[in-house]
Amino acid sequence: MAMALLTLPRSPPLLFPPFHLFSSRSSPRPSCICSLSAGTSTRSGSAILWFKHDLRLDDHPALAAAAQTHRSLLPLYVFDHRILSRYSDEMLELVLFALEDLRNSLKEQGSNLMIRFGSAENVITDLVKEVKATDVFIEEEVEYKMRQMIGVVKDTLETSSFLYGNPDIVMWSTPFYDVKKLKDVLPASYNDFKKLKLLPTSPLPPATLPLVETELDWGRLPTFSDLKEFIKEKPSKSKESWNLMKEMPAEVILENLSKPLGTNRNSLNVKSIEQRGLDKSVFVTQKGDTVGGGTKSVLNALAAYLRYLEGTSRDDWQEVHERLRNAETRDGASFISLFSPALCIGIISRRRVHYEAITYEKERNAGFLSPFGYSAATVAAAADAVCSMEWFWLLSLKSQLSNEGLYSIRIWRWRGHLIQYTVVGHEGPAILLVHGFGAFLEHYRDNLNGIAENGNRVWAITMLGFGKSEKPNVVYTELLWAELLRDFIIEVVGEPMHLVGNSIGGYFVAIVASLWPTLVKSVILVNSAGNVIPGFSSKRFYNERRTSGAARLGAQLILFYLRLNIRNIVKNFYPTKTKRADDWLINEMLRASYDPGVAVVLESIFSFDLSIPLNYLLEGYEEKALIVQGMKDPLSDSKAKLAMLKEHCAGLVIRELDAGHCPHDEQPEKVNSAICEWIVGVERKLHAETYL
Repeated sequence: MAMALLTLPRSPPLLFPPFHLFSSRSSPRPSCICSLSAGTSTRSGSAILWFKHDLRLDDHPALAAAAQTHRSLLPLYVFDHRILSRYSDEMLELVLFALEDLRNSLKEQGSNLMIRFGSAENVITDLVKEVKATDVFIEEEVEYKMRQMIGVVKDTLETSSFLYGNPDIVMWSTPFYDVKKLKDVLPASYNDFKKLKLLPTSPLPPATLPLVETELDWGRLPTFSDLKEFIKEKPSKSKESWNLMKEMPAEVILENLSKPLGTNRNSLNVKSIEQRGLDKSVFVTQKGDTVGGGTKSVLNALAAYLRYLEGTSRDDWQEVHERLRNAETRDGASFISLFSPALCIGIISRRRVHYEAITYEKERNAGFLSPFGYSAATVAAAADAVCSMEWFWLLSLKSQLSNEGLYSIRIWRWRGHLIQYTVVGHEGPAILLVHGFGAFLEHYRDNLNGIAENGNRVWAITMLGFGKSEKPNVVYTELLWAELLRDFIIEVVGEPMHLVGNSIGGYFVAIVASLWPTLVKSVILVNSAGNVIPGFSSKRFYNERRTSGAARLGAQLILFYLRLNIRNIVKNFYPTKTKRADDWLINEMLRASYDPGVAVVLESIFSFDLSIPLNYLLEGYEEKALIVQGMKDPLSDSKAKLAMLKEHCAGLVIRELDAGHCPHDEQPEKVNSAICEWIVGVERKLHAETYL
């Protein structure tokens, strides 16, 4: 497949070939890379390839291109706090095992992997000077913090002084589809995207690499304990106790509320971790529930996964089959559970997974692919998952490279999945807006600026499974979404917040406030879901939820009904201002309804557990909970609900509005005013309490 380097302006087009180049030279040399097929291209200079989330030799376009066009290639991995702070302990384990395999694979080719600690911009700048590099290869990212980091690296390389001239920065990606066939603008709808009938591209074999200088200091690969000590040297803006919260699932807290929130039942045993590398199991982490190791090991596990129906006498494949059965909480969910972390750090590429799945499918069907679907559930799970991942990656990339939309969109990766959010305002109290079922962050289109202009910093998030956030094949529960909000506050915001939630989003907010109160300053529930149950007992036991065939059928029927009637349904939620249910809002909801995975999200309607009542969740929030209620809500009896809340929830403040289920969008000025007045009052009390 031919690939070319293009010299692009600072604002590249939306979609581009696998490479584009940012030249920092005043007189850049011709920027052209020849075909990656065997040829006689002239090699020149040396290059640095910065590994981040591409920890493999297989199907690596940048390695293939750099090896073909440069006399010398220096593979580099930097342990940078900005990258490491995004990883759980289990992900850190996977990274270490992947790096060990990557280094060994490079050595087999006469190369090596340089290991460095510190800020990437300083490390790369020093190495450019040391090896006189003419090019630095950097993989394209969609996450906001990673793009910021790459921007710092670019700026540092462009403003630093080099004896032999500043290096060119080559941005690259692994194209799942032949992007040159795409139009200038990615279709907004997955339905329209499918009409393009693009075929996935074929993965590349491992490249033959040039020999490296043996006298360089290649650095030692750290142990897990070394890495933990390094991370502690520069704590993230999140408190250490907050990071411990992420290790304890919400179910555990609810099962035993007497345990301290900081208790970490999943704290990892360092010695156990460092011994697991000696085992032959592909489940290398201490938890042992995700695939890891090197590329060959992961591909072997993928082969076992795809061939589940065939059975096997091989011990390693039997282990994969056992984990598959345990992880199959719904049809196909096992693939995401087992392989998502390996895909996230790039031990294998998405298109390699697709290629292996389709190759096996053809083996089963005498070289043919049926137009009626795949013959094995595991093939469908793998192929559908990576196609879905690619779609949401493209959507995320579009949001980062274009100025479309009402607000500047940022991307956060949560448990391997891409989540959209935005932030408005530069000073003042931190506020998080959480939408309801079927909505997205833009549902607060007239609240974000209005609240921020009153001296606040306002975040809004599109929850997993909604809007343009990813919709993976997982079992969606109210506790999963609550954990997402918890982690967002800890990882992205880094300070306690005032939480605002509409509809089911209000219930998620109430769960966060109850289980992790140190993260929450106050709660504002806007026509919130949830009941009031007098005398509720906290004695609860949670079992793992699995979906049924009836739920899957029900979700499909609901989806069909919603697409036909969405306009009338939404207008019914806006009884006093039906014009607010405008074409933009309806079209955005319809667009999301065609995303891959949306039916899986709808299955959650049949398994929601709203049995923990609001009066229990809001205990301890006397004078710190505001109820904003649209009194014409078609989904509930607002008067009866407010009466129960007043009777069984002490210290609530209630604001009644002449509106329906979404008063924040139907009467945004009134809701903004209520929220801003509330925040000022709560902040004044909190400030006074600090002096008591």
